Amino acid sequence: MKMKSALCGLTMILSAFGCSAQVKKTPKPNILVILCDDLGYADVGFNNSPDIITPELDKLAKAGTIMTSAYVAHPFCGPSRAALMTGRYPHQIGAPYNLSDNGRVTDLGVPVNEIYMSNMLQGAGYYTSIVGKWHLGDNPQFRPNKRGFDEFFGFLGGGHRYFPNQYQPIYEKQKSAGMYPINDYLKPLMHNNEEVSETEYVTDALSREAVRIVTESKKKNKPFFMYLSYNAPHVPLEAKEEDLKVFANIKDKDRRTYAAMVYAVDRGVGEIVKRLKENGQYENTLIVFFSDNGGNFDHGANNFPLKGTKGDTFEGGFRVPMFFHWPNKIAAGVHFDHPVSALDLYPTFAHLANTNPPKGKVLNGKNIWNDLASNTSPHKDEMIYSLRYREGYCDVAARKEDWKIVRMGNEPWQLFNITKDLGEHKDLSGQFPDRLKEMVAETKEWTKTHIAPLWVYSQKDAEYWESGRLPGYDDTFEVDKLRMGPLEYKEMMEKRK
Repeated sequence: MKMKSALCGLTMILSAFGCSAQVKKTPKPNILVILCDDLGYADVGFNNSPDIITPELDKLAKAGTIMTSAYVAHPFCGPSRAALMTGRYPHQIGAPYNLSDNGRVTDLGVPVNEIYMSNMLQGAGYYTSIVGKWHLGDNPQFRPNKRGFDEFFGFLGGGHRYFPNQYQPIYEKQKSAGMYPINDYLKPLMHNNEEVSETEYVTDALSREAVRIVTESKKKNKPFFMYLSYNAPHVPLEAKEEDLKVFANIKDKDRRTYAAMVYAVDRGVGEIVKRLKENGQYENTLIVFFSDNGGNFDHGANNFPLKGTKGDTFEGGFRVPMFFHWPNKIAAGVHFDHPVSALDLYPTFAHLANTNPPKGKVLNGKNIWNDLASNTSPHKDEMIYSLRYREGYCDVAARKEDWKIVRMGNEPWQLFNITKDLGEHKDLSGQFPDRLKEMVAETKEWTKTHIAPLWVYSQKDAEYWESGRLPGYDDTFEVDKLRMGPLEYKEMMEKRK
């Protein structure tokens, strides 16, 4: 499908606003953030999926602006979501690892001194809600209702089973037997702080509750902010029979089930849009859709044409499908090709809500509203980073305009022109060694803003941090390794001890 140029869309935006300053003279928009979990870059129609249909999402994307170079702040669920809510890289707030979802009670979560975007919008007069996955701490002080959300329906952990008639009997049996801990994927869903007995397929239940909250918000005479946080298509791969039939042509079982799970999200979005229109809320609702990280190609996802998968610092790990939709305020039929980050949402929402970020609040993103209107890069000559701690080493990437550096595992640093080489096939580090060194040095400087993690995955990880093997930045940012064989590099490091 051919899209109009971004310059055509500029006329519409400018005519709607007159100039960007006029945002303050318009009613505050409703803000609906729809987040999928582990959704692949090529797993929606508007990003040219070859086999998954998403008609409702495609309608919104076609009538809005598609961000072709959208990034999240981490290639894993929990840290990415912490970054979204705080507007900060998770490494700067002690949250670069997923919280455990084994059901064991811990006093861990994103620090309460970090003011969430929900706190900010609540203070600006919004009715705030989250529907779906949380994964930012399950003790009372970390729960949604204590972090700026008026209403919460969903689950606190990192994932959930989808069919109540399957997970509820297992949970009841384990609970009756006095088992502890019980995995979060089996626990009852919650409405605020009360457990509920759900009867619907979980994706449908989340969509149903989103529709309900949209309707109730209409009665409150205030704009709403909803964080609709689907766990689909995250594992376990479980889909309704009616949705599986839509994809009977897909032979691979995992891919077919995954496709059906995405389709269930799409159905739900259609119901929400229908209700927004019925309520007269649609015209003044900004919808932002994206994924928390890249798709997991071991479980049905497709990130084509990107290289890599969930967890990687190749593009497939943290570059995600995204669109903005707001009738007559966001240009329709446009591809916005400049890099943007999920970190940009916090300051952008502050602008649209006619408020300011909390005093003293550190933000790593930028208000991109004017850049959307003018089709200019919001991050000109600025880096967008991704860093994941592995067992004793780091995977790192950074993008600046057309250029990207990446280091995966103990492989040498690589340099790509990412606009020309989306699949990261041709390493240009040998042709542009100075550019590589400059970008690596700038990325290392960024790591000086990091703090030690407040939690890790395992005892082994804890030992790595205690021993100094993590973060291990001196080794990670050693560019000279490019010019040496393994033995030469080992000798060089021995001499430095």
